[in-house]
Amino acid sequence: MPRLPLFPRAAVLGAAALLALGAAFPAQAATVFDPLPPHNPYAGPQGTATMHGDTGSSDATPLAGPGTGPLTSRRVALQSACPTVLVGADGYPVALCTPILGQVPTVHLLDPATGDSLAQLKIAKGSLLGGVYAYLDHQDRLVAVDGDRALLRIAHRRTASGGWELYVANSLSLASAVPEGDAVTGISPDWQGRVWFATGGGIVGTADDRTGAVHALTLPAGERVGNSISTAPAGTAVATTQATYLLTAGADGVPGIAWRQPYDRGPARKPGQLSWGTGSTPTFFGPRTGTDYLTVVDNAAPTENLLVYRTDTGAQVCSVPVLRTGGSGSENSPVGAGNSVFVASTYGYPYPALPDDAGPSTPASADFKGGLSRVDVRADGSGCDLKWDTRIRSAAVPRLSTADGLIHTVVRAPALPFTDTTSILDSFFYAEIDPATGKTVRTHYLGTSALYDTLQMVGSIAPGGVIYQGTITGVLRIGNE
Repeated sequence: MPRLPLFPRAAVLGAAALLALGAAFPAQAATVFDPLPPHNPYAGPQGTATMHGDTGSSDATPLAGPGTGPLTSRRVALQSACPTVLVGADGYPVALCTPILGQVPTVHLLDPATGDSLAQLKIAKGSLLGGVYAYLDHQDRLVAVDGDRALLRIAHRRTASGGWELYVANSLSLASAVPEGDAVTGISPDWQGRVWFATGGGIVGTADDRTGAVHALTLPAGERVGNSISTAPAGTAVATTQATYLLTAGADGVPGIAWRQPYDRGPARKPGQLSWGTGSTPTFFGPRTGTDYLTVVDNAAPTENLLVYRTDTGAQVCSVPVLRTGGSGSENSPVGAGNSVFVASTYGYPYPALPDDAGPSTPASADFKGGLSRVDVRADGSGCDLKWDTRIRSAAVPRLSTADGLIHTVVRAPALPFTDTTSILDSFFYAEIDPATGKTVRTHYLGTSALYDTLQMVGSIAPGGVIYQGTITGVLRIGNE
């Protein structure tokens, strides 16, 4: 795409504004952001196996981002929105994308050196969120549920001609548990090798494609699931539009509720959210096991709260108002590591499409002001404290690297600098943020226009310091080469 005439001044002013949005609180003492949730033996590599890094959905990774050298970026045009980019033990990225035309979910195997698509495979179309939350298993196979309610394991291999192909290695129907018209929104493996799933209609279940067994539990009427689910040795976390759950299953695979905690879902959906309720995929984190606590953000109005629970009992540790300096609403999963949690605002973010059952928002629209907050659980577990609160306009789910000690994300700079407006002429920057202060320490221009819109999707940090970031039109490959 030719460079827009206004780019030099707008981008320079945008970068200056982004760097100026530093910490609103005094600098804090250094924090050790460890341990991460334990590695699930039935998932791919730690940090790149799921949309949120690991099955605990920590959005933290043991891999370092790009080094301190000059940064480069390349846009890989796939004519698709690509919310899920995962990287297997073999180093090959696998992306699950939805084409702009036809909206039939398509799996791409990407070239690690360039990000170009080496092979693709279409799967049956479902709902807007159906199939988005896939993961890589311990054999580098993409595990997803398609629009026909089939649990798929999609593998890749070399062809006789030396190219690549994607193929369905295994399929198990979930139709006995998921009624027609419903769709699976989240899946994750447990420590016994079963696949847990949750549907938009509020059904939670387990599927074992080794035996063909499928079991399900229907949550209370009116509760829907709009985000993914998370698994830890203690159980499976699900956040519905009204409550947070920890579920467990015995040897028979039949799911049951270990505990349930309702939250304030507010008077309505907020602009910049996809459902009326929490926008969080539940996040396991903690200073001892990496899963001591479970956290989500509620939907209270006007200011929402970060809620932290003890994983073992469900007892509430704290409720802390967050995103106070920008828009207080979030569709993103919190980032959790050690004693710290980070939550980014999506309030007012201009999504081009919403789920059919999203309903109206209150207000009908709003500017995208941005916001990023850090909350720490006290060492003795007696409560939590807000450490800092900034106005960073993160346009992606942030990713914390415990290797380089930085938060990595993409920020959105308005075409009209120092305003909160959004337009198709906005510019997008890769950004690194100091988690101790909330201050932006480095930015790199990615591009201008909606072609580069990261749409609050997640970036994956791959070995070698390469970041694969989904956009509304494909994938950005960011690194030092």
